[in-house]
Amino acid sequence: MAENYYEETNYEEEDYEEERLRRQRRLQRIEEMRRRKKQTVLLHRIAFLGVCMAVGILAGFGILGLRNLAGQGSRIPGEQVQNLPKDETLPADENGGAFQGGTGDGNGIGGESNAFDQGTDNDSQSDQVPTGAFGAGNGTVGSTDPGYGGMGPFLPEQYRPVFQAERNDDTEGFSENVVSPYGIFIDVSSGSVLACREGYTRMNPASMTKILTVLVAAEALGIRTGEEPILEDTVEITIEITDYCFVNKCSVVGFEVGERVTVRDLFYGTILPSGADAALGLAAYVSGSQEAFVERMNQKLEDLGLGESTHFTNCVGLYNENHYSTAYDMAVILKMAADNPFCRMALSAHTYNTSLTKQHPEGLLASNWFLRRIEDKDTHGEVLCGKTGYVDQSGSCAASLAVDRSGKEYLCVTAGAGSSFLCIADHVELYQKYLQGDSGGQ
Repeated sequence: MAENYYEETNYEEEDYEEERLRRQRRLQRIEEMRRRKKQTVLLHRIAFLGVCMAVGILAGFGILGLRNLAGQGSRIPGEQVQNLPKDETLPADENGGAFQGGTGDGNGIGGESNAFDQGTDNDSQSDQVPTGAFGAGNGTVGSTDPGYGGMGPFLPEQYRPVFQAERNDDTEGFSENVVSPYGIFIDVSSGSVLACREGYTRMNPASMTKILTVLVAAEALGIRTGEEPILEDTVEITIEITDYCFVNKCSVVGFEVGERVTVRDLFYGTILPSGADAALGLAAYVSGSQEAFVERMNQKLEDLGLGESTHFTNCVGLYNENHYSTAYDMAVILKMAADNPFCRMALSAHTYNTSLTKQHPEGLLASNWFLRRIEDKDTHGEVLCGKTGYVDQSGSCAASLAVDRSGKEYLCVTAGAGSSFLCIADHVELYQKYLQGDSGGQ
């Protein structure tokens, strides 16, 4: 591990004018970032209003058309009416519409504060997005869950994920004790979806996004065991990273400008405290920029067969109308990350102390509060891995992996709970119901 904090460094004292100019430039840069953010929000609102107007106009024409058809129908002879083709049923959500919209306000670069340190930034408008990857319907009669267009096992090979779980006749809905509006519960060994509620509907994944961030970074750097020397390389935290986190009110590890931290610190810092500073540092180290790194993330989604239902615009979970996933997809992503031994270590760590630096001689203590709070609950097993998230649009969400007392693995993802404690309660409720207890029953 690099210990640069021991090295003697001579710093020349800067004169007052240079320091004043440097601070002025930083304030100008921060103000420019804020201005751009406001412009982006304004454009989103204008686009949303435009869509609403267009939908209203089209709806008006549709009503007129239906009236005309109704008027004409009364003049069609009976035998001709019997020979007319039946109307096709349009895709619909539970409210009868063809699309389901996302709602809420924007937040930090990760947009969230780990679901346990929530920050808000009320800038965004709701935007409507299609609910399903290939349209609505999942092949289950009466279901409003869009799934993969009802294709089920007939999904084209290029869209099939490496790990798959299928719904069947035994798949249940969530009980009323589970408050999260989105969620899925999967038996990994059998590949069966045991329970589901809007599990294939697009939602905002918030900082659950970071599960893919660490997986993509680990694979790009060739990290699997946790013993790779590259984990001890150091990365400098730049002023661009800290300013970006400040402007967007992100949750952070707490690294300072100019601090050189290890690659290992960045991995653990991305997961445990949901640090946007760590995630951005990891993206810059791997790909040179967040934009280039996000391209890797979306390519990985394609490789996993999730490219049609999940798309990311940033590596930390910032709200964006084009940043979306599903509970099912996040379960697949967690499973693939947990299959990487080093990623599993990061996702299962309850606490982690960062390396010692000049800025932090004792390091920084990071905690995974989801794991620390759920470990005292009776889940009929052990929750091994977990990653939370929160933005206004997602509510409190979490993805976790647990084993029952026989060693079988289960995946649980929920989103939309009103608080971090309700989110944990939902996971406990699902694990208690579906994991085998001491009696051996479910």
